[in-house]
Amino acid sequence: MTRADAAPNWSFRADEAARSVTRLFGQRLFFLPGTHIGAILRPSGRLKNLSRPWHYWWQAHYLDCLVDAGRRELGSSGHPGAKFDGENRPSAGRLASRLVTGIRLRNFLTVVNDYYDDMAWLALATLRLDRLAEDSRKRTGRERNAKVLKSLTLQFDAASTDNLGGGTFWSKKRDFKNTPATAPVALYYARTGNRAKAQALLDWLDARLYAPEQGLYRDGLRISGTGEAVLEETIYTYNQGPVLGALLELGGAANLERAAALVEAVARSLTQPAPLLGRSAAVLRCEGTGDGGLFTGILVRYLALAALNEGLPAETRATAATLVNDTAQALWEGRRILPAHDRLARGGSHLVFSNRTELPARRSYPEGAAVELSTQLQAWMILEAAASIAPAHAP
Repeated sequence: MTRADAAPNWSFRADEAARSVTRLFGQRLFFLPGTHIGAILRPSGRLKNLSRPWHYWWQAHYLDCLVDAGRRELGSSGHPGAKFDGENRPSAGRLASRLVTGIRLRNFLTVVNDYYDDMAWLALATLRLDRLAEDSRKRTGRERNAKVLKSLTLQFDAASTDNLGGGTFWSKKRDFKNTPATAPVALYYARTGNRAKAQALLDWLDARLYAPEQGLYRDGLRISGTGEAVLEETIYTYNQGPVLGALLELGGAANLERAAALVEAVARSLTQPAPLLGRSAAVLRCEGTGDGGLFTGILVRYLALAALNEGLPAETRATAATLVNDTAQALWEGRRILPAHDRLARGGSHLVFSNRTELPARRSYPEGAAVELSTQLQAWMILEAAASIAPAHAP
């Protein structure tokens, strides 16, 4: 058997995750046709889920995952595309378009909310959806996408000010500028041609929130009651991801050098042993449930872009690819296959993934346990990342 023959079929695995997540958590919004939304928790009834706290940014990452699947549905040279969930069910692109409609309706007929990081994630995902529609020659939803992006761009322009020397506010309270808002806004600006704004935000992050001793980016600067800037020093996995993405998107020698250093710092400081792989390997750590259930998936999304960026040194690309593949493999090995009687085995859903790379799902989510959307999106996102770099970086 050759090395290529032994490589995992990451596209198949990503499809398995996509089917499980969309069938378990996906539902219409208030039973309205032409809408889609992700339930926050299962098992739980449809109406009860709609009465739970609104997690706008989880839905934005759900949208991003659907776009990932939609990209694979387009196929590539020598690999014809196919719908992730069969010919008789909606394509990923169609579900994604319905989800944008669902988000707007659930958010009280607007895409604007109180948190600029939430809106940045939705803007990035909607931009990718619009480009998917363009590439697949679909016109439906593109006018709506343009309105969403125009509305959100105005929000970012208002939030990215000279207070504290630059950066982007986290919320409408305007008392905290942080990496979770500044980095995805910088990436959005970079992808929409506002390169000067993007570079200015990255330079601010480098000047104010970069921790040189670790090579990573800290959380943010809070404005105290006396007007002083108070540093929040916590380092989260997900904050490194959009910084890396923006550096790669802008390119140039200085940005790519910073990107390479960031990949190496992630490999050095944000990994842990991988007992599920049965070999000496390091996988990315996860950061729990709730919002933290998305954090590692976000980092892996942008590590996959680093793995494919030829402007980076070959060693850096290989490091990024190994982190993506080994983290994906650990989650795949740790999956729990649902028996038919399990309350989560609804509508064809048959897999649950762990919220931790070092622990199998049978322990993190044993039979009878409630499962959060965020953690399952994270696993799906990581499997999509692995699919996106295969076969360029087959293990």
